[in-house]
Amino acid sequence: MKHRIIFHIDVNSAYVSWEAAYGLQQGKRVDLRDIPSIVGGDESKRHGIVLAKSIPAKEYKILTGESIYSARQKCPNLTIVPPNYELYIKASSSMVDLLKEYSPYIQRYSIDEVFMDYSYIDGEDFLDTAYEIKDRIKRELGFTVNIGIGPNKLLAKMASDFKKPDRIHTLFYYEIEDKMWPLPIEELFMVGARTKTKLNKRGVFTIGELAKLDREYMYSWLKKPGLTLWEYANGIEDSPVRNCPPPVKSIGNSTTTSYDVDNKEECYMFLLGLSEMVGMRLRDIEQRGRVISVSLKNDQFHSYSHQIKLDTPTDSTNIIYRVSKKLFDAMWNGEAIRRFSISISELSSNEFCQLSLLEDYDEREEILDQTIDSIRYRYGYNSVIRSCFLHSGINPIIGGVVAEKDYPMMSSIF
Repeated sequence: MKHRIIFHIDVNSAYVSWEAAYGLQQGKRVDLRDIPSIVGGDESKRHGIVLAKSIPAKEYKILTGESIYSARQKCPNLTIVPPNYELYIKASSSMVDLLKEYSPYIQRYSIDEVFMDYSYIDGEDFLDTAYEIKDRIKRELGFTVNIGIGPNKLLAKMASDFKKPDRIHTLFYYEIEDKMWPLPIEELFMVGARTKTKLNKRGVFTIGELAKLDREYMYSWLKKPGLTLWEYANGIEDSPVRNCPPPVKSIGNSTTTSYDVDNKEECYMFLLGLSEMVGMRLRDIEQRGRVISVSLKNDQFHSYSHQIKLDTPTDSTNIIYRVSKKLFDAMWNGEAIRRFSISISELSSNEFCQLSLLEDYDEREEILDQTIDSIRYRYGYNSVIRSCFLHSGINPIIGGVVAEKDYPMMSSIF
């Protein structure tokens, strides 16, 4: 059997790079990549967040997901550009079209990441091809990429995260011990801040130390996600590169109430009904999201919203609901509300993604969500409802079912 050769093509600072390339094409003299700059929300709204940042902005310790207000405090001369998703889709599609010249096996995993299976291409050196692709993207499209090459999607992804920008790296099985195992444990895909702390408490500080733990020990300690962690540390992953259409930008539902709601418990119930629909729709398209937003409109028709970026993506109805309640509590002043909205963005596939056991993950809850979904799709949405909705007059599942026909704000996750 022929060995797999998987490319992971990752755009360097995607949103900033695409804005910079477009600006230069339009005659601007300043390259956003060379100055402290970010792509983010409305600067006048303190709850707007940083979606992408330039390398000079990183020197001010500006973080993706932090508020625009906070970023401005760190760097008063920060240049802020609003997101232009139409531009980003055009740039991303141009890159995908170029890649299709090299292989028919393309998985457009997110707006700025693409997996390409090069295993079936005969008579071509994969490294020569990688350099050709990288240079063509830079020359013809005006932005740079990192290309990671490995025997599976995980190792290709890990390789593309090595030194940036505009680089090519390989990570094959025989290179794992030298290139991956010495890295700090937080460099392993799926390991966030809380996971790192848990592993550090048991003396695990590098990927290699995790890889050398007993497999059964990891399973007994952390169950399924623990086993996945151990497999990733050992370079084990076998999902195929799947040709698929670009994902939706976000999933969201809203409702205008038949009366003004000024009771917190009833407000929570409307949020729960919306969370039920958003969660079902996410699981139906096999996606998870990281940015949860809640918008309210009061009885004076004043609208406002808050959002937060999760450490790990989720498709859990309960997590969406808990986070939505926190966002609601942070902005509600006790006035009557006439419209509620919940949306979740920065979507990624749940086929090969960051699990969240180490962020209070419960596998039983995931199974329960899937079981309830299957019953509802077969027997109707109201065939299984939460008891709090009985005799309440509030629909237990609120919102439509048509996904927004837009594209995702994606982070570099599977």
